[in-house]
Amino acid sequence: MNYELQLVLIPVSDVDRAKHFYTEKAGFALNADHQPSDDFRVVQCTPPGSACSIGFGIGINDSTPGSARGLHLVVQDVEKARETLRERGVDVSSVRHMSQTGWQPGIHPGREDYASFADFADPDGNTWVLQEVGHGSG
Repeated sequence: MNYELQLVLIPVSDVDRAKHFYTEKAGFALNADHQPSDDFRVVQCTPPGSACSIGFGIGINDSTPGSARGLHLVVQDVEKARETLRERGVDVSSVRHMSQTGWQPGIHPGREDYASFADFADPDGNTWVLQEVGHGSG
C-alpha cells in the first residue's frame, strides 16, 4: 500500500497575499481557488515538478499564521533555484553547507546530496528550505 503525501496545509493570515506570493513570486502552479462561503476558502498550489501541493485558506487550518517551519523544496541546483526565486522578488538567503566545524558559506565543495541549502519565508513567516539533491544527475 502506498501512502502518498499530496497536500500540506500552511497557516496564513491573508489568503490573497499568500496566493500572490506563491503563484507570482515563488512560481507555484495554482490548482484550485474554491470559496463556497464566507467561512470557507481553499487555495491549492503546487511547486514546479512536485507531487505534493500546499493548501491554505479560510476555515481549513487553525494553526498560527507563520508557524510552518522548514518545509523543504528539493532542487538539483540550489544556486540556480535561489537565483530564479530572487529574480522573481523572493528574499532568499545565501547558500550554505554543513561541515565538520558547522555551517559554512557557499555550496558544498563536493556538491554532495543533502548538503547545500538556502532559505526563504512567505509574507507570514512560514519558512522554506531549498535543499540540493541530484546535482550531478542532470
